[in-house]
Amino acid sequence: MNAKNASALSYDEFRRYAAALKPETRMFIDGELVDTDSGARFETVNPANGQVLATVPAGSSEHVDLAVVSARKAFKSGVWAHMEPRARMEVLYRLANLIDEHALDFALLDSLDVGKPVLEMLTGDVPAAALTFQYFGETIDKIEGVVTNTASDAFHYILRQPLGVVACVTPWNYPLLMNAWKVAPALAAGNSVVLKPAELSPLSSTLLAHLFVEAGGPPGVFNVVHGAGSTVGKALALHMDVDKISFTGSTAVGKLMMVYAGQSNLKRVTVETGGKSPQIITAQVPDLDVAVTYAVNGIYGNKGEMCSAGSRILVDVNIRDEFIERFKAKVGATVRLGDPLDPATTMGPLVSRSQQQKVLSYIDIGRKEGAELVLGGNSPEGFDAGSYVTPTLFSRVNNQMQIAKEEIFGPVGAVLTFSAIDEAVAIANDSAFGLAAGIWTSDVNAAHKMARDIDAGVIWVNCFDHGDMTQPWGGFKQSGTGRDKCLETLLTVTQTKSVWMHLG
Repeated sequence: MNAKNASALSYDEFRRYAAALKPETRMFIDGELVDTDSGARFETVNPANGQVLATVPAGSSEHVDLAVVSARKAFKSGVWAHMEPRARMEVLYRLANLIDEHALDFALLDSLDVGKPVLEMLTGDVPAAALTFQYFGETIDKIEGVVTNTASDAFHYILRQPLGVVACVTPWNYPLLMNAWKVAPALAAGNSVVLKPAELSPLSSTLLAHLFVEAGGPPGVFNVVHGAGSTVGKALALHMDVDKISFTGSTAVGKLMMVYAGQSNLKRVTVETGGKSPQIITAQVPDLDVAVTYAVNGIYGNKGEMCSAGSRILVDVNIRDEFIERFKAKVGATVRLGDPLDPATTMGPLVSRSQQQKVLSYIDIGRKEGAELVLGGNSPEGFDAGSYVTPTLFSRVNNQMQIAKEEIFGPVGAVLTFSAIDEAVAIANDSAFGLAAGIWTSDVNAAHKMARDIDAGVIWVNCFDHGDMTQPWGGFKQSGTGRDKCLETLLTVTQTKSVWMHLG
C-alpha cells in the first residue's frame, strides 16, 4: 500500500496490518537470503510494549567476507558500474516507486522496531527515502569528467570513477531514511554496497535490498549483513577490500571507524556523529509563537533521538519567562505520547529500555547540577511496558552543565540565556559539536553575522529542521566529516583519474 492510501488508515487498521506483518530477518548477500550456520541470533524488541518482534541472524566476520566478495565480484564484472547510465537511472527510479508501493510495510517495520509514530513514517521518512533514490538516480548522467587546456602535443582528461565497494553503517533513529542517504549515492556513482544496519533497527533493511533487485538491480551490488557493531561494523571498517566506509552514529564509534580505516587499507571514511545543536531565540524574534512551535519540534521531534536535535535553547534573558510559559503551553497542546500505531500519537517510546534509562539518568544529573526542572522529567504513568520518557525541559542552565554539554539523545531540552548577540554566538560555539543551529531574528544583518560566525555545518534562520536534497548534511568539529545528501556526496563515493596522452 502506498503512502497516500496508508496515511488514511485508522488505528485499528494499523494494528491489524501490524499483527499480520511477517518481517524477513535474514541477511541479503549476492541476491540471496542468508541465515547463520551457527544459529546465532539476536532479538529485536518493540519498545512500545517490550515484546519481542523477531529474532535476527547475528552475522559474523565470515558473513562480512562473503558480502564483500560478492560486492567486489559484482563491481569488477561491470554489471552495475558499467551499465548504461540511463539504465542505472531507471533502476533507482523503479526502486523509488517500489518504496512508495511498499510504504505501509516500511512504516510498520520501522515503527514497530524503534517506536516512531507510523503516521510520521508515512508522511516523512518513507517519502523522503523514495525521494533520495529518485534524486540520486537523476544525478547518474551528471557525473562528468574534465578536459584541461594543455600544450598542443598533449591531450589531458580527468575521469571521475566509482571507488568500488562501499560499506554503509547506519543508525537506529531513522532506519529507512538513513539507509537511503548512505546507499543511494554510492549506487548512483556505480559502486557496490554492503549495508550494516543498527542492531536495534534491522527489520526494514533486507526489504530495501530485495526491492533493489526487484527494480532490476544486479545481484551482489547491494548486500545486507546484520549483527553487532563490535563484530560486523568493525569487520567492515577493518576489511582490506572495502574502499570506503560511510558511518552515522555516536562520536565514540565514529572515531573508531577512522582508527580502523587507518589500521587497514586507508579506506576513505565519512562519519556523521553527535550534536548538541543550539536554537537561538533573540529579542528580535519575528513571531515568538512560531519560534516556540519550532523549538518544541526541534527538541521533541523523533522523541529527541536526532543528532540535530535543538537541545540547547538559547533565549534572550528579557524574554525567557514568556518563552518558557508559551513553550509549556505548546507542549501541552500538541505533544501526545502513545502507541506509535495510533495516528493521534506524536511521540512514541524511546528505542530501548537502556536508552530510556540513559535519558532518565541525565534528567537526574540535571537536577543535581542545580538546573530548574520546569517540564516533565519522568517516565509517564500508564506506559510502564514501554520505554517512554515525558517531554522534559530545564531552565537556569549554564553551558558547563552536563545536560548542556553532552548529547542526551532524548526529549530533554535545556534553556540558557544571553544578553547580547555576541554572547549567544559564544555560547553556541562552546561545544565539542557543530552539526546544526537555529537563529530567530528579524534583523537580517544579525542573521547573516550569526550564520557566518556559528561553528555548524547547517544553519537555519527563522525555521528549524528545514531542507531538501540539495542541502549538504554534515557538521563541524566532533559532529563528523564529509556530507550526506546533495551533489557533494557524489565526490565522496568517487575518485578522479588523470589521463595524459602525448600526441607526438
